[in-house]
Amino acid sequence: MNTIDWSTVGFSTLAVHGGQDPDPAHGSLATPIYQTSTFCFDTREDGTAIFLGEKPGFAYSRGGNPTVRALETKIALLEGGEECIATASGMGAISSVLLTLLSSGDHVVMGNCVYGCTNVVIQEVLPKFGITMTAVDTNDLAAVEAAIQDNTKILYFETVSNPMTRVADIEALSALAKAHGVKVIVDSTFAPTPLVRPLALGADIVVHSATKYLNGHGDVIAGLIVGKKEDLGPIRTYGSTKACGSTLSPHDAFLVLRGLQTLGLRMDRHCSNAMKVAQFLETCPQIQTVLYPGLESHPDHDIAAKQFKKDMFTGILSFEMKDGINGMTSLEAGTRMVNALTIPHIAVSLGDPSSLVEHPATMTHRNVPPQERVRMGISNGLIRFSVGLEDPEDLIADLQQALATLD
Repeated sequence: MNTIDWSTVGFSTLAVHGGQDPDPAHGSLATPIYQTSTFCFDTREDGTAIFLGEKPGFAYSRGGNPTVRALETKIALLEGGEECIATASGMGAISSVLLTLLSSGDHVVMGNCVYGCTNVVIQEVLPKFGITMTAVDTNDLAAVEAAIQDNTKILYFETVSNPMTRVADIEALSALAKAHGVKVIVDSTFAPTPLVRPLALGADIVVHSATKYLNGHGDVIAGLIVGKKEDLGPIRTYGSTKACGSTLSPHDAFLVLRGLQTLGLRMDRHCSNAMKVAQFLETCPQIQTVLYPGLESHPDHDIAAKQFKKDMFTGILSFEMKDGINGMTSLEAGTRMVNALTIPHIAVSLGDPSSLVEHPATMTHRNVPPQERVRMGISNGLIRFSVGLEDPEDLIADLQQALATLD
């Protein structure tokens, strides 16, 4: 069999072929689902050698599985990382990293607007183990540097923040963190490769909720951790397989592998549709603000234009309803408008073929204390829109009719 030189091929070729040679047992083109909990050894000596890592092979699917390994290999190639760990959820990835790399007495600097569950883990769970944190605006480099303490071990932020769509300057933040000996962990769920490759910009570890764009079909819960072998070795040994027990199942790995083969095509359409929807929403008098990195009005447009692949600014946008439309609060107006939509579904995920809308203050970020939501900029009138793969003209027409119900 001829071997592809991965360093010479483009993104979509990697997405289709990376990590997925025909199965050596029977020549299956699709990677088989190794639906087994345990693996047999030829001899006791073989079993010992595999358990010790002295010989390649698999022993128990919580620690490794051929189907899962194919996914990990593909993701490492796509992200430009040395190693990848697949987990049973995005939060499984995030928690495995944090619980492995942090110890009692350590300190975390966190972006001041992150996914609600991440916020809960860093602000409420980690302090139980003597780990402190400081939330900071990662778009203010001076504030980030001021927040770093002698015991700071991790700078954690999102490529595109959830749900405010602020764009972090990964290169500048990574250089700053490295000057202080701090590891950089980036959640790039909203902007997966091919849009951005955080490792190439200086990040140490990138995490994803593969539930979203990487799988792309709304039928899997999965997470991914990518970085250097020296960083991920302890995470696999202690965090994902033991402390969290969050190993991805082989069947879910198979589904993510299948979804990844069309990632380049899907992201192009998601981003193109989102730009058209964002441009339309900017013209609507019922809307106070549209937050989409592709718009020149976005506060971080210049960072996004420098950092993202050309004309691909993610498929997620948020917009804030105006207060006082026919006597309604922004929450009442947003609720009526969202309930009137016929194409997008009301759901909290993103990256599906179907467009999805949600209300962060009462859904994804409802467990975040009100004062924290205010600090993050999440108002009661904010709506998050994951723009799907539908015809953009249909999405815009649906938004028009939904907004007309406010008149």
